[in-house]
Formats: sequence, structure tokens, C-alpha cells
Amino acid sequence: MSLLVCVPNRDNSKLIDKLQQRLPDTDIQIWPDITSFETIEVVLAWNAPSSLWTQLPNLKLVQSYGAGVDSIDFDSLPEGVQVARIVDTSLATDMAEYVLTHVLAHKLRLTQYIRQQKEQIWKPNRAFSHNKVGILGFGQLGQAAADRLLQNGFEVSAWSAREKHHDRVHCVHGQEGLWQLVEAVDYVVCLLPLTKETTGMLNRDFFKKMPEHAVLINVARGKHLVEQDLVDALNAGELRAATLDVFTVEPLPANHVFWSHEKITITPHAAALTCLKTAIHQIAENVLNVASNKEIQHLVDKRKGY
Repeated sequence: MSLLVCVPNRDNSKLIDKLQQRLPDTDIQIWPDITSFETIEVVLAWNAPSSLWTQLPNLKLVQSYGAGVDSIDFDSLPEGVQVARIVDTSLATDMAEYVLTHVLAHKLRLTQYIRQQKEQIWKPNRAFSHNKVGILGFGQLGQAAADRLLQNGFEVSAWSAREKHHDRVHCVHGQEGLWQLVEAVDYVVCLLPLTKETTGMLNRDFFKKMPEHAVLINVARGKHLVEQDLVDALNAGELRAATLDVFTVEPLPANHVFWSHEKITITPHAAALTCLKTAIHQIAENVLNVASNKEIQHLVDKRKGY
């Protein structure tokens, strides 16, 4: 059997080297220089072209090179092909720290003071009293972020598509629950999986439900956000600020308005990066599982999209 690595637009030399060390008896092919389509049973993919899947007659598993699987076009996959993702427990810790840091940065006016420093303005203000955080998406990452916020004195609510429970977090679900949360919190943190239902969810109608002093923090996927709607809402004073770690096009184009917008803080999709050592271990295990007809680890429900 063969493993195909299809992770375009990046230097994969270290990844390939580590995989070859862990899988010395596996033929590793690198897209687009495919030498044998028929032998490929596993594809390690990130933003792979949808046209690829129908060219692989013996494909059994698509292994995402990350925790998310939204870069894989499920509709193009042949019947019976399974999809797995990377599960990295350190991601939850990193994400929780990122979320807490940026909530505090807005609460303590740090973004304001950074702008003032550039303009040599000396103008102290009290920190905002805003203390209510709403988390959209209450899976592993959402729960880790909630726990860290609770430890630091914030009130936390969480919305999920299906009903969930937590001893210290006010959990809501469904459309009515979503609007109840959005209208009541000071910070909205998006940690949703990207699905057909959540694409474009952060739009002008959504922002109109948020209090004018509220802040948006998007650390999920760029396609959750209608970017121009956010710019319009910020310019109209309907929101106070936003922190964005993910974007519709990455890297963010040089002429994009987000770079210079004074109410937007951007980071380069760096909130929680998968550990290469962890990824290599899980990828190798699943390749060996496919070869020996054993159970695949960290499978995704393709009907749900996560």
C-alpha cells in the first residue's frame, strides 16, 4: 500500500522525513508527483483538490493533517472512504490560554494602549467591567477555554447545536438559545466546527444582536465570518472590537482592510498549532491500522462534518 501526502503550498520536508522514519516499510508518495494511483490507500490531506479523490480507486482513509476537517470536501469522497483527524490534547491548553489572553486584552484596554503608544498619547482609563463571555461551540476546545475563563473570574455561557450540560457554565442550544446568549454577553468566542450550517454565521444580523460594547473573537475558521459585515458593524459602532486568528483567505492578502483597521487585532492562525510529534504518531498509527484492517482512530462523522 501507499500513503499519499497532499498538503499543498508549504514545505513538507520535515513531515516527510519523520513519516519515513516511522513508516519505513510504507511507500510514501507526494502530491502532485503521484507514481501509482492504484496503490494509494491513505491520503494525508490539507486543502487537497476535490478532483483527487476519484482518481484513487483503492482509497480507504483520508487523514486530516490537523484537528479540523473542513478542508476536505466530503461530497467528493467515494462511498465508504473514512475520514480521521488529529487529536492533540495540547491544543486545548493553547487555545484556552489564547482566548483568556485576548479577552483580558480587551477588558484591560491593552489594544487601546498599544495604539496610544504609537501616537505617544498618555491617557489612562479604568478597565472595563464587562465580565460575561459566550462561547460558540462546546467541544474539547470550548470546554477548555470555559474552564480557564472560570478560573479567572469570568461568567461563561456556551452555545452548541445540541443540548449539553456543565456544572458552572450556562449551556444553551438551538436558535432561540443562540440569540439569548449573544444578546447577554460582552465577548463572543467562536470555536465552532465549520459546517454548511455554520458557514457565514457571523454576519450583520448576528452582530446586530450583540451589545454595542461587545467584542468578537474568532478562533475557529475564517468562513464562519462574513468579513465585510464585520467591517461595516465596527465602522457603524455596532461592535467595540474584534480579534481574528482565522481568515477566508490565508495568508491574509497584503491589501486587506483587516491589517490596518484600528478596531481589529489579527494573529496568523496561531492560536493553537498541532504538535508535529503528536501528528506523526497518530498518522503513522492510522496508516498501520489501515494496512492491518484494524480500527481507525479519531474518525469523523461525515454526516455532521466533525
